Amino acid sequence: MKTALALLLLAAWSTSWCADSKYTVVRVADPQRLQLFLRDDSGTPFHRFEKLNTWLQARKQHLRFAMNAGMFEPDYSPVGLFIARARQLAPLNLRTGRGNFYMKPNGVFLVTSTGPGIVESWKYSEQPVEVLLATQSGPLLVEHGIIHPRLGAVSKYIRNGVGVTGAQVTFVISNEPVSLHELAIYFRNELDCEDALYFDGTVSALYSAELGRSDSTVDLGPIIGLVD
Repeated sequence: MKTALALLLLAAWSTSWCADSKYTVVRVADPQRLQLFLRDDSGTPFHRFEKLNTWLQARKQHLRFAMNAGMFEPDYSPVGLFIARARQLAPLNLRTGRGNFYMKPNGVFLVTSTGPGIVESWKYSEQPVEVLLATQSGPLLVEHGIIHPRLGAVSKYIRNGVGVTGAQVTFVISNEPVSLHELAIYFRNELDCEDALYFDGTVSALYSAELGRSDSTVDLGPIIGLVD
């Protein structure tokens, strides 16, 4: 790890800091502890980390880390596949369209009983084991070590995404505007992620109890979190 502002090894705690970085990185060593969230018991989207944390605390649970986890429609429903607690709440989206989600190849971040992975959307149906959680987004930033050939280098926003290396999951959010290409390079070259998936830009947000950080500038759709 060369230049992360904060590297948190969740479930095997250690923290390191570098003040001159433009990224915050959270690494999860036990991805089967991750959960996806969308709506509360009344069917209302959580929107904000604070509301999700309050909902969890009423169930004697605590949110340790969270991040927006994929693109959403105007009603905050997922644009693509969404599986939480092994239950599919939105189907796989293989349509064509405009925007980052539809920049093919796009992909699915998933966790199964055998571990985490990022797969191209068209290959998702080949998964041989039960999927515990999954969220679809796009574009794929890195696939088997190869950077997506169509990533732009000019348009810059606060962006976030997820990478997988073996059994470890790496979440990244930029602390300043970056391009899609810069984010992909960072995942591959600095974090050694063979596969990485873009989550979103402009609405990117991070919650970390340990960092004392809770980004709450916009309403969110899908949220991924680590809960005690």
